[in-house]
Amino acid sequence: MAEYDKRKTIVIGHKNPDTDSICSAICYANLKSKATGQEFMPGRAGQVNGETQFVLDYFGVEAPKKIDHVKTQVKDIEIRETKGVKKNISLKKAWNLMQASNATTLPAVTDDGMLEGLITVGDITKSYMNVYDSSILSKASTQYSNIIETVEGDLFVGDADAYFSEGKVLIAAANPDLMEFYINKNDLVILGNRYESQLCAIEMEAACIIVCEGAGVSMTIKKLAQERGCTVIATAYDTYTVARLVNQSMPISYFMKTDGLITFDENDVIDEIKDVMASKRYRDFPILDKNGRYKGMISRRNLLGAQGKKLILVDHNEKSQAVDGIDNARIMEIIDHHRLGTIETISPVFFRNQPLGCTATIVYQMYQEAGTAVDKTIAGLLCSAIISDTLLFRSPTCTEVDKRAALELAAIAEIQLEDYAKEMFTAGSDLKSKTDEEIFYQDFKRFTAGKVSFGVGQVSSLNAQELDSLKDRLIPYIVEAHKQQRGMDMMFFMLTNILDESTMLICEGTGAKKVILGAFHAEDGDRDRQDGVVMLPGVVSRKKQLIPAIGLALQE
Repeated sequence: MAEYDKRKTIVIGHKNPDTDSICSAICYANLKSKATGQEFMPGRAGQVNGETQFVLDYFGVEAPKKIDHVKTQVKDIEIRETKGVKKNISLKKAWNLMQASNATTLPAVTDDGMLEGLITVGDITKSYMNVYDSSILSKASTQYSNIIETVEGDLFVGDADAYFSEGKVLIAAANPDLMEFYINKNDLVILGNRYESQLCAIEMEAACIIVCEGAGVSMTIKKLAQERGCTVIATAYDTYTVARLVNQSMPISYFMKTDGLITFDENDVIDEIKDVMASKRYRDFPILDKNGRYKGMISRRNLLGAQGKKLILVDHNEKSQAVDGIDNARIMEIIDHHRLGTIETISPVFFRNQPLGCTATIVYQMYQEAGTAVDKTIAGLLCSAIISDTLLFRSPTCTEVDKRAALELAAIAEIQLEDYAKEMFTAGSDLKSKTDEEIFYQDFKRFTAGKVSFGVGQVSSLNAQELDSLKDRLIPYIVEAHKQQRGMDMMFFMLTNILDESTMLICEGTGAKKVILGAFHAEDGDRDRQDGVVMLPGVVSRKKQLIPAIGLALQE
């Protein structure tokens, strides 16, 4: 078996999934999880039909998550979990965080994780190089805690959570007699150990004084500062160093980019964001989760190592039947019972294909080979899939292996095959509340034979009258559906009577009816109306009877 990494692997069947497709995905994901201890998630590529829903409800199992596509998304690549910061941290702290984490961009986020802005290395270097006036610190509304942290100082008087929001920054280099002429109310004054200078600044109603070179602050100065509402900070740095550092205490909110941010959702498809990233000169782009909260950062370099989603395909190996985006995915395994199709893989994969009536039979074999116990629920799902695909052993695709597996599973699931099958088929053929489109596409598969592409849908029922009614509804619908399905040469729909093991086949497309009449030497279902219906007694299997016959007829 193939090696797997820690990322989850999706186990998924074909589009317009039937009971085998859904149940095999659930049961094989369960087996793989138990066998490897890793995460395998069942998925579905379409809506759950009535029959399958009955089965899931009967055994109390939730339908697998619907997978719309398996294209490579942002969440599939490595997202750098650069931690978000508060917008009021200092430039110096932001710079130190960038250096420590080798990041070029920091996201500013709210307490609940919402992105507020981005600050880059370039923004910080510009702030250092640009010449600002002496009031820039107050214009940026700088918190005193930032100033204390930046100059590595101690707070003697004041509130660290308060803001310096008015006045200018100046150095008190003159003697006290001159200081009173250039210190204004609410200024921040950087000064030394001279008592007279400190006193003068406080008396001139400075908002803050920073005492440098480790000079002491007397009790008198502290008391006066407290009375006048002047913040007092002391630092071991000299006045030159403090003057150089103090602008680094400004909050990043004053410099960060807040408008026109280019963000990506973790569910965005890689192919769709490449051009956007290439057209912008940013190095990093923030990623948001489905709730709009910041999750991490990516750069163009991250896209180089992008790897597709890991898939295990069950019950199909035709590209036309696979979930959208299959070309971008990493197919790890294929478990199937159909003819070999058009799926291509980049590297060798584990491929198990057996000529049996149902994929679930193969999955059951794999449980036995692995020595993994089959519980009542798993047994019920696998048995239901076999009943469905073999029409309770009436289909020519059914083998003795399928029948024996179904009987063993029915015993484990504690169900009576005949009674349970009747309930299941009845639920599947209850189509009164469904639209023509829902009926037509609930079990519709696409195929190719040479250069001809065609699609085949099927409904099986115990009620002959219901099938006749469906025929009248679907004949006009298939005509319109064929017009809309450009690129598909022919379309067929099987109305299969389980009890008498026959099919009314609706044919649409140039030469479609002629192909069927020739392939089966069949009778026209309604020669007078020429409505494209062909009666096929004994034909109940799309896989083993109809598709091979159409393929051979198209080759002749």
